Amino acid sequence: MQIGFLDFYGGVLNVRQERSELIANNIANADTPSYLAVDVPFDAALSAQLGSTQASTTPQYRDDGIVGLNGNDVSLDTERVEAAANGEAIQASATFLHQSTADLVTALRPNPSGI
Repeated sequence: MQIGFLDFYGGVLNVRQERSELIANNIANADTPSYLAVDVPFDAALSAQLGSTQASTTPQYRDDGIVGLNGNDVSLDTERVEAAANGEAIQASATFLHQSTADLVTALRPNPSGI
């Protein structure tokens, strides 16, 4: 099965959206006792989205957090950095997808001069 750039970048945007929702959920639960931050591994989630593997896209607990006295390991600083990086990746993917489709439409238009 051949994956075109529209399928690929559609999958990238879907995974990035899922990560945005998980990061927002982590931030919302920053003060919830015993809450552990979750994330989805991007590579595995993209492979599953494109159908190339049977990888699991279930969110996984992050293992880099420091657990506080209330059992919560969400670091707002870490979540803000992850949100910013994910947002920039969404912006870059959307810009590339927009420009690529605009170039494709331009290439498919007939030449107005007829040459």
